Amino acid sequence: MRFLGNKQLASAVGLVLGLLCAVKAAKVNKHKPWIETTYHGIVTENDDKVLLDPPLIALDKDAPLRYAESFEVTLTKEGEICGFRIHGQNVPFEAVVLDKSTGEGVIRAKDKLDCELQKEHTFTIQAYDCGEGPDGANMKKSHKATVHIQVNDINEYSPVFKEKTYKATVLEGKKYDSILKVEAVDADCSFQFSQICNYEIVTPDVPFTIDKDGFIKNTEKLSYGKEHMYKLTVTAYDCGKNRASEDVLVKISVKPTCKPSWQGFNKRIEYEPGTGSLALFPSMHLETCDEPVSSIRASVELETNHIGKGCDRDTYSEKSLHKLCGATSGTVELLPAPSSSANWTIGLPTDNGHDSDQVFEFNGTQAIKVPNGVVSTNLKEPFTISVWMRHGPGAHEKETILCNSDKTDMNRHHYSLYVHNCRLIFLLRQDPSEAETYKPAEFHWKLDQVCDKEWHHYVLNVEFPTASLFVDGTTFEPFLVTEDYPLHATKIETQLTIGACWQENSGHDNETETAPEPTSGGNARMAQFFRGNLAGLIIRSGKLENKKVIDCLYTCKEGLDVQLPEEVASSVKVEFNPNQSSLTVEGEDIDAFDKVMQHISYLNSRQFPTPGIRHLRVATTVKCFNEDACVSVPDAEGYVMVLQPEEPKISLSGIDHFARSAAEFESQEGVTLFPELRIVSTITREVEADTEPEAADGADDDPTVQETVVSEEIMHNLDFCEVSVMGEELDGEHESLEMDPSQLQQRALEMSSSNLGLIITGVNTMANYEQVLHLIRYKNWHTEALFDRKFKLVCSELNGRYISNDFKVEVNVIHTAVPVEHANNAMVQPSFINPVHHASVDLSGHNLVNAHQASVVPSAATVVIVVCVSFLVFMIVLGVFRIRAAHQRTMRDQENGKENEMDWDDSALTITVNPMETYEDQHSSEEEEEEEEESEDGEEEDDITSAESDTSEDEEGGEPEDKQGASRQQQLEWDDSTLTY
Repeated sequence: MRFLGNKQLASAVGLVLGLLCAVKAAKVNKHKPWIETTYHGIVTENDDKVLLDPPLIALDKDAPLRYAESFEVTLTKEGEICGFRIHGQNVPFEAVVLDKSTGEGVIRAKDKLDCELQKEHTFTIQAYDCGEGPDGANMKKSHKATVHIQVNDINEYSPVFKEKTYKATVLEGKKYDSILKVEAVDADCSFQFSQICNYEIVTPDVPFTIDKDGFIKNTEKLSYGKEHMYKLTVTAYDCGKNRASEDVLVKISVKPTCKPSWQGFNKRIEYEPGTGSLALFPSMHLETCDEPVSSIRASVELETNHIGKGCDRDTYSEKSLHKLCGATSGTVELLPAPSSSANWTIGLPTDNGHDSDQVFEFNGTQAIKVPNGVVSTNLKEPFTISVWMRHGPGAHEKETILCNSDKTDMNRHHYSLYVHNCRLIFLLRQDPSEAETYKPAEFHWKLDQVCDKEWHHYVLNVEFPTASLFVDGTTFEPFLVTEDYPLHATKIETQLTIGACWQENSGHDNETETAPEPTSGGNARMAQFFRGNLAGLIIRSGKLENKKVIDCLYTCKEGLDVQLPEEVASSVKVEFNPNQSSLTVEGEDIDAFDKVMQHISYLNSRQFPTPGIRHLRVATTVKCFNEDACVSVPDAEGYVMVLQPEEPKISLSGIDHFARSAAEFESQEGVTLFPELRIVSTITREVEADTEPEAADGADDDPTVQETVVSEEIMHNLDFCEVSVMGEELDGEHESLEMDPSQLQQRALEMSSSNLGLIITGVNTMANYEQVLHLIRYKNWHTEALFDRKFKLVCSELNGRYISNDFKVEVNVIHTAVPVEHANNAMVQPSFINPVHHASVDLSGHNLVNAHQASVVPSAATVVIVVCVSFLVFMIVLGVFRIRAAHQRTMRDQENGKENEMDWDDSALTITVNPMETYEDQHSSEEEEEEEEESEDGEEEDDITSAESDTSEDEEGGEPEDKQGASRQQQLEWDDSTLTY
């Protein structure tokens, strides 16, 4: 045995004492166990072991130290980990301590886990030590740590198809991109094992394939004769390569070729004007190829956008249309057809392709100024602005339709209607007032119609402070109203413009834009030019348009119509759009549906419709039971050909040449220009000549069959008649064209006059126009220098679409050489005189005073003087004798509406006409002349003047025509300025 030294022994004793002290000190449980704050674990379903990260280890500072294996130390419970506690409801896990001294533990599943029920679990865990003393009292717990455990899936389920059987029907001879789709699902919880990765057709040698999404299509065109039905077995695989538990059966039926479509449909349908409604589909029926149909819906659309302003409407002036629709007063047309009295639209480009629809084009460089006095709108009263507009697309600049602005200096806009960014904006600045308060000044409407390049009808009713807008008969309220102060009081006149806004280039107004460089004179002061088409711009003062008038103005004269048969009226539903250009038909029974379609008709109520094509389209949707659309019916397309209407020929006829005394021109009544005017309208049509009944069947093959042209008189309206002066304009100081305004008012007509003539406007019958034209009188109270006046009359229908002939009237003035109170000395002449021209006489024009004197034989001067004196005495006696009878006949003729007349040609005569004798008086006068001539010898007859010789020849030539004109009153007067005394 080996003994230690003293020093070594002392060291060993000290060490043992130290260890004993340490063990004694460890008996006190001062510290809590410690664990991580968060743990993440993974467990596979059907397994109980959880893999944690980090591992589950609890530490306690009360644990003793271990220095070497050579010392045996008895440890106490204070430093050991006795267990773990899990907190939470129904947690399917438990924690177990593997080593108390090291604090190592594990988490295990209590029961079998199911990922399909719950994929993740979250709970808290807490460690506790063994405490102190033999019974483990005063144990300490650690903090609570969170544990997240994810349950991993295993591929325990197989795919299952949603349907037990799939069915489809295909037409023979067609390859489909997809016939039908099969679909399977998998109950596994993970993405990998729940997804279907592949489908497979198990049945071999079939002309079908299936893709990974389950869509089946045929690989070749199928034949009904080869196979009526194919039966396929299809299976599915998930992404874990599990096959479907049960395969599914797919049945694909092959249907023989049948094309669902409308049968018995004619693509070209001719419409003859004036025939009323025309059935469009009289023999039409729907072929559905024996499909069990549950419902049918068809939409019939008649395309009329290319006709006029969106469809066929009457092309009367907008003012006339307003009157026809019930707006009888206060209407001012700002874009009238150019005429002598309304010439401010002359030069503005028009669209002449729509049978005289007055459409004006504005290309961004042109605008017009409305003359002063045309519009006298008091903005304090209610008023209406209506216009047809086609515009688009929208622009960032303002585009003015109508603008009333200062003519000079200020550039203030008093009111305007303009387009800006597909918005229709109406500006209305109040007049100066004492109260300087904000009032509504701008009304904004944001409308798709403003920029869709289609025709729309806009009616703006303004009753300050409100403004309402109607677009195609539908009301729109402004989405924005801004306010402003009233205008300041000034004496500046305003300028009303269309297509732009008038402005001075002084730069005082921020509202206006810089005017572009003018392309022509007159545009230097214009800004905010409009780009588009305008028509029918109207301002109506003092009254608002009601809905009835607005609908009348917008309604088309053509459209679709249908008369439902009584037996199907309850089973089929028909709906029209507002202008009847399209309709929809819905029903369930095919037979009833076909009957309704066969009763759809086209109707054009215009007497003279616009000829041309109206495209027609029928779109159909067919639904079957339990399916949205089982039958695809192609659209049926065709067109209605509106044939050229038989154009009327408007003929004006009557007395075109007559003479009246100067006294009648200067009288209060004046001279009636058209006393016997007649207005007749005829159409010419071709009819086949009558043939024998036996030969009727072969008439088409017989080239000798002729067509006969027949002229037929028809009645229709006129809307315009203009009387214009030929030659120099009227001098208002001493001549005028007049008529009684009350007669116009009774017939709802209007008249405007100028120094060029007068114009009568308004839609009315030809008979009423004829009566009014009879009342037009020409007056001249300074006839000394007047010898003739020429006038021209023209009438039209449908705003110039059909124009009459130019009816010209020439009126001669009879100047009295020797005045005897109210009558001139006269001698009788025949009613109609055929002049004989002599080379020795040169008479030009109708200036009777300046006619050349006839040559006289010098040797017979004395005889001529005697003859002339005899004629003068005779005329004086005859004039005094018949003066009273002539006046009585003149008054009677005026009451009967027929004026004295004669056809006159003074190219070789030196006589003037005096309408004072009837035809019977002329014959009695002729007998007196014959007696006078028989009393003279032949030598005296040879010595008369050439003028007298002309007259006697004219008398002989005019006798046959006297018989034809026996009802006309004639009287001739000698102009003795040509006689030699």
